[in-house]
Amino acid sequence: MPTQKKIEEIEILTDKFLKATVAIAADFSSTSVQEMTDLRKHLKEGEIEFRVVKNTLAERAAEAAGRPEIKELLVGPTGLALGFGDELTPIKMIAEYVRANRLLVKVRSATMMDGRVYREAQLATLITLPPKEVLAAQLLGQMASLFTRLVRSMNQPLQGLSNVLQARIEQQENS
Repeated sequence: MPTQKKIEEIEILTDKFLKATVAIAADFSSTSVQEMTDLRKHLKEGEIEFRVVKNTLAERAAEAAGRPEIKELLVGPTGLALGFGDELTPIKMIAEYVRANRLLVKVRSATMMDGRVYREAQLATLITLPPKEVLAAQLLGQMASLFTRLVRSMNQPLQGLSNVLQARIEQQENS
């Protein structure tokens, strides 16, 4: 029979899982308490919550939240980083902080709102992606380029006709 404290923890986790846009699992077992505290402070600035969870409680909360993919993240000692905004920002923040501070935190996997679980190689690819704003700007630039080329190609026959008519006028004036 679960204790009241465990029931409350499941309810809190369920609420967090419902609101989170990304959940990231990390192995923190080789990290000191001070390093974990510093990591938590850094992530809190980016509105990312990092918590060490008991796998069985997190599994029950994931099931209650209708996010069964989170259960795939829970292997061994697990620290979960939960992001509530942009999906890529938490992954990048953790990776950059771990690299900059040479921590022994290993980001194992992540899941986003699409329900897919991203493993180590896929996470490495996600980390290298530019921010959403940059991707949107690149897409708009590509679309603008297409429209510019379309207008030019539609304008070329008219420009050619205009050049022929202008040459003919000049020819008539010279004769």
